[in-house]
Amino acid sequence: MYAQHTNVALEVQEASLTLGGRRVLQPLSLRVDAGERLAIVGPNGAGKSSLLQMLSARLKPDAGRVLLFGQDIARTPPQQRATHMAVLHQDELPSRHLSVSDYVALGRIPHGSDRARDVHAAIVRFGLAALAGRRMDQLSGGQRRLAALARAVAQAPRVLLLDEPTNHLDLRTRIDVLDSLATLGITVVAVLHELSLAARFAQRVLVLHRGRAVALDTPDAAFNPDLVRQVFRMNVCRAPAAGGAPALIFDVPADGRPFDVQEEGLP
Repeated sequence: MYAQHTNVALEVQEASLTLGGRRVLQPLSLRVDAGERLAIVGPNGAGKSSLLQMLSARLKPDAGRVLLFGQDIARTPPQQRATHMAVLHQDELPSRHLSVSDYVALGRIPHGSDRARDVHAAIVRFGLAALAGRRMDQLSGGQRRLAALARAVAQAPRVLLLDEPTNHLDLRTRIDVLDSLATLGITVVAVLHELSLAARFAQRVLVLHRGRAVALDTPDAAFNPDLVRQVFRMNVCRAPAAGGAPALIFDVPADGRPFDVQEEGLP
């Protein structure tokens, strides 16, 4: 059984990963506290999705291990794991012939109960109440993504792993979704491409570059101008925001040319 009272939800202990003969993740150690929101960011090919799949036990590390509430996740039966962790992969393909309500109810399978109120609450949370009876193949790509999020939340997990949860959504809906996830009070680890949304959502940010962790800190510290230039070839500035910390704004260099990236400072 997983520990019910622990401050550490996920722990990666010197884990590395090789796929197709190529090292996609260098040895990495990481602790994610219970209730923490962590964003994983980095350029294409940095290892973000691979790390999330390792955290979910979809991929097994070459060395090291991943712990979920103190237990080696690779040695835990999937059914037991699913009562504590829900995962939304980038390549999730919802069954097209189920209704939205029936699809979201799949999240209750690990618990052996449909808990209609949990299913309904998840559907309402993501604005799908009017579509609950509609078939999945009648939805837009964005609506299917919201249904997939509702399915994961209906699972009532202690840890939620999300790979690009805002795919296919318009900007306002992306913000609403991440703000809603932030109110769940559970551990959320999300791979995000939009750095401004990651800064808004996360309490800490893990920056990956060529399979290495080059920053793990608060958004303000992780997205320092030098690192943003080196890793993302972008500028970052801080702008006043109503009722909160300054917003981080990311943009390309004014001359429109890529930076001459100097990587000596990166590990």
